[in-house]
Amino acid sequence: MNKDDNNRNMIFFLIASMVLLAAYQYFILTPQQKKQQAAQAAAASASSSASAAGLPVPGQPIVLPRDKALAQSPRVAIDTPSLKGSIALDGARLDDLYLAKYHDTVDPTSPLVELLSPLNTAHPYYAEAGYFGQNVPNLPGAGTQWTLASGDKLSPGHPVTLAYDNGAGLKFQRSYAIDDNYMITVTDSVANAGAQAVQLQPYASVTRVGMPSDAGHAGYVLEGTMATVSKDATDAKAGYHSQSKHYKDLIKTKTPPQGQSMGGWYAITDKYWMTSVIPNQSELVNYSTTATTLPDKTPVFRAGYIDNAITVAPGATWTSQSHIFAGAKLHDQLNAYQKSLNLPRFGYALDWGHLDWLTIPFYLLLIQLYKWIGNFGFAILALTVVIKIIFYPLAHRSYVSMMKMKHVQQHLQPKLDAIKKRYADDPAKQQEATMKLYQEEKVNPMAGLSGCLPMLLQLPVFICLVKVLQMSIELRHAPFIFWIKDLSAPDPLTIVNLFHLFKFDPAHVPVIGGFLNGPLHIGPIAILYGASMWLSQQMTPTTAMDPNQRMMMAFMPLIMVFFFSQLAIGLMIYYFWNNILTILQQYSIMRRLKVENPVDNFFAKLTQKKTA
Repeated sequence: MNKDDNNRNMIFFLIASMVLLAAYQYFILTPQQKKQQAAQAAAASASSSASAAGLPVPGQPIVLPRDKALAQSPRVAIDTPSLKGSIALDGARLDDLYLAKYHDTVDPTSPLVELLSPLNTAHPYYAEAGYFGQNVPNLPGAGTQWTLASGDKLSPGHPVTLAYDNGAGLKFQRSYAIDDNYMITVTDSVANAGAQAVQLQPYASVTRVGMPSDAGHAGYVLEGTMATVSKDATDAKAGYHSQSKHYKDLIKTKTPPQGQSMGGWYAITDKYWMTSVIPNQSELVNYSTTATTLPDKTPVFRAGYIDNAITVAPGATWTSQSHIFAGAKLHDQLNAYQKSLNLPRFGYALDWGHLDWLTIPFYLLLIQLYKWIGNFGFAILALTVVIKIIFYPLAHRSYVSMMKMKHVQQHLQPKLDAIKKRYADDPAKQQEATMKLYQEEKVNPMAGLSGCLPMLLQLPVFICLVKVLQMSIELRHAPFIFWIKDLSAPDPLTIVNLFHLFKFDPAHVPVIGGFLNGPLHIGPIAILYGASMWLSQQMTPTTAMDPNQRMMMAFMPLIMVFFFSQLAIGLMIYYFWNNILTILQQYSIMRRLKVENPVDNFFAKLTQKKTA
């Protein structure tokens, strides 16, 4: 097979790959999504109709509008600077919670972010606690009706207390206290007025019915369950580690995280938000994070713990304190709770990854730059410059090595072209003659690749920066300049409607709307990134690559434009700006070494045209 056949096959392969990806999106993913949405809507409609008629729905939860679901239980209001909602007296469930400082969209008048949702809504999400016990009647659980013993509204400095009498000598009390942020302190007590000692096992869990609609869009950030447990079940001094599972992985796993731990904490977490039940850190608990399914295949996720059995003697009162965290995953607040409440690895709810020793400093630097500059977009640009300066010696060495190779390549190119022409039909002799030329000219064709080693050393830095820009809640709804109002969302402009020159939403186009608003949703930043990637490639030597590799690399900027256009625009700005700084560094080295480069060639041609 000759070179032309190889080139033609490579082009056909790339075109076929793009066509297959587009067809898969249009014919497989989009119909599946529509089918699933239709099934959910039908189930919700059928359940609501059955509920209105007073009929049960076999195997399915009743689905009600949120206001009607809330009205099914007496409630105690929650009102803090950070949280709004209520606690259901039915089951003492924390199941109605909004984040007062965060909105659904960049519009400050849009609804607050809903964190927890009550039973009998489309997607219940709640935290609850109760007791297990053998031969003990009427223990508090999911269906227990508590009464409000003191307080009228849970707010900072104003706790509330719920009470329950099981009618068999046990009196239960549960007090809630809350701070200005997202931590609720729960104090449970059991008074035994009976004649016999009783054994009880307190439990607490977080339950979520259904998977979030945007699950999986957060890239490498954990969305699922997390259990932070002691490495030695009986010795907290042995240290703690976290066992985490993404939603889809937990559904598939045959061995969900479970076991014994000294304290720890157990959570369902999303990209920015988390709900966690936290036992007394001096108590041994049995924990588990599981996924089960309802009859309609809707997944149910749970994370929680059961205390070891406690004994309450006649006339005695048992008391214990635990916590519930429900709110935004803010770095400083999580670490403050970790320190003040002695919560192991609580700051790692942010899922910094294995390179946390490098990722966290980059995050702190980004926040500090924002405090100085006042705009997260410019803070990202400044952070990229700082990183470039830190790694300038490594990058400079790498680029100098590659540019020297490019200089040699330009010097030898006429001779290499002559060899290719002479042995056009004999690749073996072409290779032999090429190597002989390298030997005569004392050139090492792999020298350019040796310059890549310093670049590889920067790869961990790149990974850490991507992690920071993906998971920082501070970038959510943070504006930059011009049309960029939310650095955490994809570019709102798209080439499909000529960047809003034509006033229509591509997503609403019949039949192909999903495709236009998916793979073809290409904004100006993605296009600029592709152009910068192409220019950077033109300034990099390719002597060690065969023609097929070079052709594939030539297509990479186009492929990456399609891939990167779906990312958050804050991340895209970092990629583009990093490419610009790289090009400037390459250009300065090429000028100093007198290496021909595409920038000078372009302006030379432009000048010649004007002169002519």
